[in-house]
Formats: sequence, C-alpha cells, structure tokens
Amino acid sequence: MDIRNEIKSHIVREGLTIKEVITRLVLRYGWSASVSNFTGKLRRGTLTYREAKELADVIGYDIIWKKQ
Repeated sequence: MDIRNEIKSHIVREGLTIKEVITRLVLRYGWSASVSNFTGKLRRGTLTYREAKELADVIGYDIIWKKQ
C-alpha cells in the first residue's frame, strides 16, 4: 500500500473526512485550509515528517519508531 492510501485509510478508519482533518490541522497547527494542497501533497509524496506527525496527532495516532 502506498503512503497516500495508507493515510487515507487511517482517516476513514477514524470516521473522518479529509475536510474534517484539514479543519483540525488549520485550528491546531495553522495549516492551509485548502483541500487541494493537502491531497496534492499526498499525491506527490511531498508530505514532510513534521506534517506527518501533525496529521497523525489530529487523527489520534502516534508515529512509533520500532527496530526491525
């Protein structure tokens, strides 16, 4: 599964829409309110690590580093 689909599946699993997630990101972290900016980052694979951590936070996840 690619990162875009993995992120979208976590959003859906939490019963949220992309718009709801973006609203949370805007309020908590000052992200752009543009849905197309967010989906473009997912499509291009240009989401930064900081953005991934903030995204995980607003949907109720932690990013865990685990030794293989």
